[in-house]
Amino acid sequence: MRLIAFFVLLSSTLMAQDIPYSEIGEKPETFTAGTSISRMIDGLGYRYYWATEGLRTEDLSYDPGNGGQICSDVLTHLYGLSTTILNGVKSAPNIRPLVTDGIEWDDMRASTLHNFKQASDIIKQLSDDEVQGLKLVFQRGDLSSEVDFWHMLNGPLADAIYHVGQIVSYRRSTGNPIDPNVNVFRGKNRE
Repeated sequence: MRLIAFFVLLSSTLMAQDIPYSEIGEKPETFTAGTSISRMIDGLGYRYYWATEGLRTEDLSYDPGNGGQICSDVLTHLYGLSTTILNGVKSAPNIRPLVTDGIEWDDMRASTLHNFKQASDIIKQLSDDEVQGLKLVFQRGDLSSEVDFWHMLNGPLADAIYHVGQIVSYRRSTGNPIDPNVNVFRGKNRE
C-alpha cells in the first residue's frame, strides 16, 4: 500500500513539474481543420494556465452570490470539459456522471492542462476527413448517445473559454488579478 501511495505522489509531483501552457509555442506549419482546432485548444490552455496560476484558498472559495457557482465548482466543471474535449478528439465515450471527489486542486489543475495538451496534440495530427468523422459520445449507465464533432466547437470548447474568463473575473474580485504580463494575443507573456 505504501508503494502505491509513493507512485501516486511521484506521479503527481512529475505531473506538476511538467505542466504545459505557460506559453502556446510556435504556430503549426500547415492550416488544416485539425491544426486550427488544436490552436484553439492551445489558446484555451494558455488562458487557463494563467487564470489558475497562483490561486489562493480564498480565490477557490469565492462566491459571486446571486446563485452563481463558487470558484472551485467552476474549476471542477472546467476539468470535466477538458475530459470531454480529450475524449472528443478520440471519439471515446464520456462517462457520466464524472467522478471528481477527492481530487486535490493542484492535481485537478495539472490534469486539466494535460488533457488540453493531449487533445491538441492528437487533433493536429488528424486529416480533415478524420476530424470530420469524429463524434462526441456520452454514456450514462447503459444509455449512450453521440453527436457530430461540430458540437465540440460551440459546446465544450466555447464553454471552457467562457468559464476561464469567469475565473479571471473572480480573481479580480478577490484582489488577486492574473499576471499583467499575460498576452493572450501572442500566447506568450510580455517580458
